[in-house]
Amino acid sequence: MTTLRPETIRTDRLTLLPLKVEHAAEMAAVLSDPRLHTFTGGAPDTAQALRDRYERWVAGSPDPAASWCNWVIQLHDAAGSALTGTLQATITEDADRGPTAEIAWVVGTPWQGRGIATEAAQGLVTWLRQHRVHTVVAHIHPDHKASASVATAAGLTPTDQWHDGEIRWQLTIS
Repeated sequence: MTTLRPETIRTDRLTLLPLKVEHAAEMAAVLSDPRLHTFTGGAPDTAQALRDRYERWVAGSPDPAASWCNWVIQLHDAAGSALTGTLQATITEDADRGPTAEIAWVVGTPWQGRGIATEAAQGLVTWLRQHRVHTVVAHIHPDHKASASVATAAGLTPTDQWHDGEIRWQLTIS
């Protein structure tokens, strides 16, 4: 499998920027609302904890068969440009189906309800198609209606498979 690296992705209102360690301080503020952990558990990370995590993510997967692609979501609007969330894809090779991407997103509370996660996820799926990824997967808590809406808009559908209390959503790209 060819190792994928995140590239800048542009949509109508967003630029998905490959994650850098330097994004940690701003992202700590973006992701500081404890409500963002309602369905995933845990608590907001400090800027230093995010910096440590981002260092690991930017270094890449220790598994040579997996590509870690991480982005920050930058919104461009009348107020200017601001980081609003993150997007990630872990790409692995499935012997039967080809490259599979497991994706996830989070948008800071002040920017929710504006279609940012939907636009970012759609942009990511388009990018994955261009890189010949065959299957896109997301795991979503059954009560997380907003994430279910994002997944639906990005072309994923729920399956009957569960993983750690979440429903597996999937898109098979022909």
